[in-house]
Amino acid sequence: MNRLTFVRELRLLTPTDFNHVFNQSIRVSSPYITLVARKNSFNHPRLGFAIAKKQVKRAHERNRLKRVIRDHFRLAQHELPAIDVIVMARTAAIDIDNAALRQVLDKLWQRLLITQQNKS
Repeated sequence: MNRLTFVRELRLLTPTDFNHVFNQSIRVSSPYITLVARKNSFNHPRLGFAIAKKQVKRAHERNRLKRVIRDHFRLAQHELPAIDVIVMARTAAIDIDNAALRQVLDKLWQRLLITQQNKS
């Protein structure tokens, strides 16, 4: 049975991890969210956030976005290949509700998988 937790191993934690992803990355974006991804050497995906205060000013809005995105990643982690993903939010992301955000994330994950397969 697959575990549906979001443990420490599934997170990008260090600046080195983030720099590694930003160099030679694949980007997919929507008006709300941008995903930046790169293959990793592990056999599981990892997730990191780069949600700037300049884009999403209020802490509760940033926290809501991170909470929804983390939950979506947690449920989809077993369908994703071994990639590191950084999520960046745009100002428009605060105006959409959680259900719409999940739909946007579904579309972005699919585009990311297709782009990543074409690049390999």
